[in-house]
Amino acid sequence: MDGNKTLYTITIFSENTVGVLNQITTIFTRRQLNIETLSVSPSAIRGIHKFTITTFSDSEEVMKKLVRLIDKRVDILKAYFNTNEDLVHQELALYKLSTEKVMEHGSIEYLVRKYNIRVLEVNKDCVVFLKAGHYEETQGLFEELADTIGVLQFVRSGRIAITKSKVERLSDMLAKWEQQRIVIVNSESAI
Repeated sequence: MDGNKTLYTITIFSENTVGVLNQITTIFTRRQLNIETLSVSPSAIRGIHKFTITTFSDSEEVMKKLVRLIDKRVDILKAYFNTNEDLVHQELALYKLSTEKVMEHGSIEYLVRKYNIRVLEVNKDCVVFLKAGHYEETQGLFEELADTIGVLQFVRSGRIAITKSKVERLSDMLAKWEQQRIVIVNSESAI
């Protein structure tokens, strides 16, 4: 954690067009905000992509301004910010360890049970584990494995997150747009 700063999750919806990520990162750079994690994938809404970005800030006002600036971009449908309390979120982490060192420490089964991890690969040279969890869990496991067994390679994904609300906030906005479109079409056909 970054001192007294709060970790915010910015969710951005856009069509999958070239240059959107560059536009977003430029806004972060101009505001002197560091992107901690970034994940991009198709959303539950066909044709719409979802960017999930985490950043630290000491002010909710800074986040409001950031989201307003992102929202102004033509290629952006909608942007929101949330804190951890508003979200269900996870990260994935991969750990590569020496098979020999793992066996010296105990069995693979012991590690799987103790840390609730999945084994993705086992061969004579290395073992690869997958851990899903919050940052504190994946980092804590890394630190413990590094101290006890030794980690050959380690990588963590960016945060993936969904809101605790029933539907994506974008779904509500798109439904309103569709209602407005129908009203306009009906009024034009009445003329």
